[in-house]
Amino acid sequence: MARDTRQRILDCALAMFNTQGEPRVTTNHIADELDISPGNLYYHFRNKDDIIEQLFAGYEARMDDALVVPDGRLPELEDIWLQLHLVFECIWDYRFLYRDLLEILSRNRRLRVRFSRILRRASERAHAVIAGLARAGILRASPAEIDAAATNLIVVATFWLNYSATRGDRDEQVAIREGIVQVMMLLSPALRDAERVHLNALVKAYTH
Repeated sequence: MARDTRQRILDCALAMFNTQGEPRVTTNHIADELDISPGNLYYHFRNKDDIIEQLFAGYEARMDDALVVPDGRLPELEDIWLQLHLVFECIWDYRFLYRDLLEILSRNRRLRVRFSRILRRASERAHAVIAGLARAGILRASPAEIDAAATNLIVVATFWLNYSATRGDRDEQVAIREGIVQVMMLLSPALRDAERVHLNALVKAYTH
């Protein structure tokens, strides 16, 4: 029963953080939503940052699962497309982290260190996939261009929701789809002609 209550608190907090924004939600709001006493909530979590750290652990595991480099073979264009889907699905499910990223990280050093590690891992794996595409002959890029492309992919994916909100987009699910397309199109200029046609077909099918 205690485990069920703990999970209910996490699920409720995640939903409220995502819909209302983490800074606007207090532990009392979460307790009220669940119709439990604040003392019951504090039995499971010391404070709101404790809840956020537990949610972050789930996010971190999901992101690690998404950032997998193909094993035993060179990557294909569909690999990075699928990987982006998994990454952006994770971003969507934990979108409060990205929407309120700087505020959350500014007050929690542990999360700042952990998020920095995630960015490094994401950059390394993006680099590995793009370098694999180059070895497979799918794209043409120098080592410096591969480094830049990997960094650009991570920057766009990390800050896309903030960019979208700043320009006034109201539908975050549409924004997520646009983010996937935007990241994929970063690779388009380096693709060989046949793969560029293939990418455009993927984008067209995805956006219609």
